[in-house]
Amino acid sequence: MNDIEKKIQAKGLTAPRVTPADVEAAVGSEHYFTAQDGVFGAYKANHDVYVGSMPDDVNGRALPLLTICVLVLRNGFTVTGESACASPENFDAEIGRKVARSKAVEKIWPLLGFRLRDRLSA
Repeated sequence: MNDIEKKIQAKGLTAPRVTPADVEAAVGSEHYFTAQDGVFGAYKANHDVYVGSMPDDVNGRALPLLTICVLVLRNGFTVTGESACASPENFDAEIGRKVARSKAVEKIWPLLGFRLRDRLSA
């Protein structure tokens, strides 16, 4: 439980709200890949034809440093998050996935808040 959630509970705030558990329950599946995986996957899916510009040496070295997380929500909607590493020496796949996932999760909160507000206003 995060600090904000602890404070909310400690203050006894019990009105309907979106909780961290609600956010996690909305996630149906999660998927991770690097930009390099995506570029080469698109290349193969397009029968070895590049869509966009062909990566040069500099861009080719940058692609594996961008981690992307796709969360598919239980209703089929998708949200994404990303994590870019500036120094290749600092790249850590696990940390990149964690940061990318947290950025994707941040996008779920307003969606669930909107849905709750709709229910409350009905």
